[in-house]
Amino acid sequence: MNDNNDESIIAHLEALRETLLKCITSLAVMLVPMLFLAPKCLDLFIKFLTKDTNLVLNYFSPAEVFLIQIKFALVLDLVICFPYIAKQVWSFFVPALYENEKKFITSIVLTSSSLFILGVIFCLFVMLPLVIRFGLSFITANIHAMWGITNMINMSLWMSVAFGIMFQFPLITYSLIKHNIVSYETFSDKRPYVIVILLILAAIFTPPDVLSQLILFTPTYLLFELGLLCAKFKQKT
Repeated sequence: MNDNNDESIIAHLEALRETLLKCITSLAVMLVPMLFLAPKCLDLFIKFLTKDTNLVLNYFSPAEVFLIQIKFALVLDLVICFPYIAKQVWSFFVPALYENEKKFITSIVLTSSSLFILGVIFCLFVMLPLVIRFGLSFITANIHAMWGITNMINMSLWMSVAFGIMFQFPLITYSLIKHNIVSYETFSDKRPYVIVILLILAAIFTPPDVLSQLILFTPTYLLFELGLLCAKFKQKT
């Protein structure tokens, strides 16, 4: 009996090793073309950020742009390889799951991924242009904007991830209520606390200005209410 258990554990560890090896190999293989593609993609991304403005980004050390290109290549590499990595991880776990568990995890992953992508798109097309215009609004005859490329790219990537995470709130709310972890009435009665928590998170995830915080808070709170509404409707059906 113990021998069978030991063999089963070894087989699972071997399968895990193969899965991790495939994931790492895919990232390593795709990183090479991404390194060549990164400069062009970075240039297009900067044009997108600075469109309809006279903003010119600056760099202040010889290797600064090169390091940004490497960071951009790593992000592109992860994005490109994510479907393959997700498939490999799913293939590793799926034999141990029941049919209802497979359906539940599939729905959660698809919904979460869609919300994350929606948050990133909202950040890139709505939030970042507003933040940039807000920053440029302080320009006067005696005050000029000189923005660094590193700060701009880091802010863009960080805010995109932050919006993707914050847009998970309707899924979190719905799941907690659906599985009777927290009741609908509790969430409904504690709205003021939820608002405070969301405002604090918005302050953490955005630049230190009220406009940015409100832009992140508003859709997140509306999505929280959407999660409540879906959970309430599910309880009635």
